[in-house]
Amino acid sequence: MPTFPPPAQSLNHSTTHAPLPRYAVIVAGGSGQRMGADRPKQFLLLAGEPVLLHTLRRWAEPALGVAQLVVVLPAAQLDYWQELVAEYQVDIPHMLVAGGETRWASVKAGLAALPAAPPGGALVAVHDGVRPLVPARVIEATYQGAALHQAVVAAVPPKDSVRLVAAAGSSPLDRRRLRLMQTPQTFDLDLLRRAYRLPELPTFTDDASVVDDLHAVQLVEGDYCNIKITTPEDMLLAEALLNTGR
Repeated sequence: MPTFPPPAQSLNHSTTHAPLPRYAVIVAGGSGQRMGADRPKQFLLLAGEPVLLHTLRRWAEPALGVAQLVVVLPAAQLDYWQELVAEYQVDIPHMLVAGGETRWASVKAGLAALPAAPPGGALVAVHDGVRPLVPARVIEATYQGAALHQAVVAAVPPKDSVRLVAAAGSSPLDRRRLRLMQTPQTFDLDLLRRAYRLPELPTFTDDASVVDDLHAVQLVEGDYCNIKITTPEDMLLAEALLNTGR
């Protein structure tokens, strides 16, 4: 996919003549099986607070100007999250939405909860609820990029050598031409809604793959600290990063 230089990293987006409304859909549908934990990974305690609360706090940064936050959880987890909201006195405004059987269905449900885009358009970012360390500058870069290009994803170059596995063996790939996808993945709201009106396909691995057939997806620089918590080792790393002020 083509790339372009990342937008300015300043969080001040008020210099544009007509800033587009910004929305965010945070999807947290994990079961925590790979964690071997007693609860879904979005509810595990990281530095004494649920992972999902750390994620919400990043998106509630006032300088980002997010007008509405939607949190999508499996229906069976909604009451538990409400209990955690009360226990940890969460005062971050957000709309809670029941997700579907797949990530695709959950994002679609989150989009349905947002208002219609105004005549000038609006932007929506989709983010994994278990990426609690996303830097504000990465969020801002995707919003700024989507305002220009309509479809933008945060990504980082792979650090390791990469090989393609085949029946006869494996062959090397040029990692200079590869990127590892992260979230947020940020789009023109009407474009993403149009993409999610198409039938779900097994090839959909993220929001960019849903949009690919309708619009070119651009990349902006992500951050290696923007980890997705999947295994116990990720929790250890996230805790260490938080302790260093990330």
